[in-house]
Amino acid sequence: MKKYKDYLIQKKAEGTKVTMLTCYDYPTAVLQDAAGIDVIFVGDSVGTNMLGYTSETEVSMDDMIHHLKAVRRGVTNAYLLVDMPYKSYDTPKLALRNARTFVENGADGVKLEGMRENIIKYLVDNEIEVVGHLGLNPQFHKRRAVQGKTIEDATKLIEDSIALEKCGVMALVLELVPEEISKILSKRLAIPVIGIGAGRFCDGQVQIVNDILGISVRKYKHVKKYENYREQTEDVFRQYAAEVKDSTYLDETHVNHLAEDVYNDLLKRIANK
Repeated sequence: MKKYKDYLIQKKAEGTKVTMLTCYDYPTAVLQDAAGIDVIFVGDSVGTNMLGYTSETEVSMDDMIHHLKAVRRGVTNAYLLVDMPYKSYDTPKLALRNARTFVENGADGVKLEGMRENIIKYLVDNEIEVVGHLGLNPQFHKRRAVQGKTIEDATKLIEDSIALEKCGVMALVLELVPEEISKILSKRLAIPVIGIGAGRFCDGQVQIVNDILGISVRKYKHVKKYENYREQTEDVFRQYAAEVKDSTYLDETHVNHLAEDVYNDLLKRIANK
């Protein structure tokens, strides 16, 4: 069953958690969709996790469109969300043009960072589904630190979240905030509050797929790692290289043969020439 905005909001109303994971390619999309992930998210984290960039700010519209198309081919049921990359939503008209490009290429909705009320209102008024993002905003915060720790910052974060709901966002991502704040907002807002490093009381969780699989080099307090694919994959590559070098990689079960009569005829033709 295809999942739409109303499905996600209904999960919030029922008290059922929303599941979200980043995704950057077709085979991962197929697996996430088969696993029943609610929201498959083509994040601008593709830059640092897949493209070798040092910052999310290096990610372009072309990068996002390329990966969105790949993920779209693997998604049947999940809600497909895509990040608006840095500088792609500086003005309402620019934001709408780029958001429409994403929708035309298969996105169900777009996510953008910070208090861009006029931008969000303009997108919503033009029938674009928008997810907000407060707390740590990787496109604008150079230092990866927990946000909202003072009374002033915590109050502003709550007020900003309420304001974004009034602007029409369909959901809100809270990144690296104390869980007391996300607990308050999950109770206060009618829209789903999705946390990443925001504690246990959010309406759902989003994580970087590379982090939970153990592909990333860095370790994060908010990440539960299920596998250590980085070490496992490197071990496979080392074993493969060693077996190729010492001619043990293939055995009889891995090769194809000519029929004996064809092989003999071939040898005769070669000898005659």
